[in-house]
Parts: sequence; structure tokens; C-alpha cells
Amino acid sequence: MAFDETVRLGIAPIGWTNDDMPDLGAENTFEQCISEMALAGFTGCEVGNKYPADRVALKAALDLRGLTICNRWFSSFLLDRPFAEVAAEFEAQLDFLSYLGAKVIGASEQSGSIQGTSKAVFDEKPVIDDAGWVRLCNGLNALGEIAVRKGMRLTFHHHMGTVVQTEAEIDRLMEGTDPALVHLLFDSGHLSFAGIDPVQVLQKHVSRVAHVHLKDMRPAVVAQVKAEHLSFLEGVRLGAFTVPGDGCVDFRPLFAILEQAKYQGWFVVEAEQDPAKANPFAYARKARQYIREAAGI
Repeated sequence: MAFDETVRLGIAPIGWTNDDMPDLGAENTFEQCISEMALAGFTGCEVGNKYPADRVALKAALDLRGLTICNRWFSSFLLDRPFAEVAAEFEAQLDFLSYLGAKVIGASEQSGSIQGTSKAVFDEKPVIDDAGWVRLCNGLNALGEIAVRKGMRLTFHHHMGTVVQTEAEIDRLMEGTDPALVHLLFDSGHLSFAGIDPVQVLQKHVSRVAHVHLKDMRPAVVAQVKAEHLSFLEGVRLGAFTVPGDGCVDFRPLFAILEQAKYQGWFVVEAEQDPAKANPFAYARKARQYIREAAGI
């Protein structure tokens, strides 16, 4: 393959310390996390819960290790809260990210989300009606306009346990939003967890993809989550996710589609696991080697 220099490789800190379950990796420091990212061969990362809130201090620590911030999770509540409130939080995050060199922000609609609860993720996911879809899509278009004004791009992160989890929901979101304002954060792991073929989704929406999460999945664990009616977080604790090359996802056809579409942006390894069971540095190195072999970068 022949990805050019516009494609860069990052990794998420969630493999070192989990944002939703901070007891996982509580012993791992911010400095250890970013040092090991750089040692493993990555040049970018997303923002974790142990990162300094002071953007100047954060940038200095990252610069020292040759890292840059490429994205940050943004919890949007467009269905539950006044738009002005969501927009104010969104603008603040855009300013923070822009200072750190990021060009995208990853939003996930958290109204009604069960991803951080004890509810069974396959049985109790939220569903919205037609009016909700209109409000969500209009709200995302408006946030996208704010991002464009600030020289950024809004990407939407489909996610287990939320109102945009299934292929039909992703399709509806893409159809209902402006391609110039709302882009897709493509996540191979969440698609696989949901029982969706990542290749099929990427083929349909590759022109909208502006950020990519490379996440692998262990099917036996997901089968257990479904059979035992477990929550999303229980699935994570059991090891549903892993790094590329260590699970069931075949990334080569995904890389081929992205290459043919002349994708520009970041590939970000994101695999939330229990660091006590999956050493973050060892798994980061494993992912880096696999991507070198499978994508040529």
C-alpha cells in the first residue's frame, strides 16, 4: 500500500487508563503513558483523563516526546440539553484542541446513552423517534458550522449503547447531515461489536470519514456479553476489545478502501483493555508492528 505523509498514526491513552472505569490502569501515570506511546512508534494521541487540563503544560509534555493531540471525545447532549449550552462546551473544546494542533473533534451523542451504565448493551440501547432524528441532525450541522469557522472538522463517533450504534442508524445520520459539516469517525471495533461488517459500512461512507479508530475485537467475549445480557463496560472488562492484529477484524480490506479513497488524517489505535491483563506498552508495540505490515506505514 502507499499511504502518503498526510496519513499519520496515533494511539489512544485508554489502553493505559480507562476513562469510564478509572480503576483500570489507575497505577499508570500520564508521563508513563505518553512516553510509552512515543517509544512504541506513534506520533499522535487523543486526550485521556490523566492529561493536564492546562493546555500549555500538556503541549510542553507532548512536544518533548514528539507527540501531538489529534482528537478528543466530546459528549454531545443535543436531544437533552439546550443547544446554546452544548455549543458553549463544544467551542471551549475546539479552542483547547486547536491550540494543541488537532484538526478534528469526535462527538458522540450521549442523550440516553447506556454505555456507562449496568444495562444490557444489546437489549436496552436507546432509540429515538423521527423528531429526535431531526433535532440530532440539525444540531450536528450547527456544531459542524462552528467547527468550520474555527478551522476544525466535526466527526461523529458511532458507539455501542448510544442512539447511533446500528448500520441503519449510521446511514440515517449520514443522510440527515451536511457532508461539508458533519464527518464520520469510523470505528472498526464498535461496528464489529454491534455485529456489523466494517467493510460494508466503510465502502458506503468512506467519503465522509475524517478520523479512524483502529480497534480489534474478541468475538468469544462479545458472544458472552450477548448471551449473558451484560453491559458494555462489563464487556470491556472481560476483554471484548484489543489492538489491531490480535482479534477477528481483518484490517487489510479497510486499509485498501481508505487508500483508494485517498484518505487523509489519522489512524488511531484504540483498544480499551484491563492494563493488568494487557500490558499497554506491549500491546502498543504489537499494534504498531501489525499496522506496519498490513498498511505499510
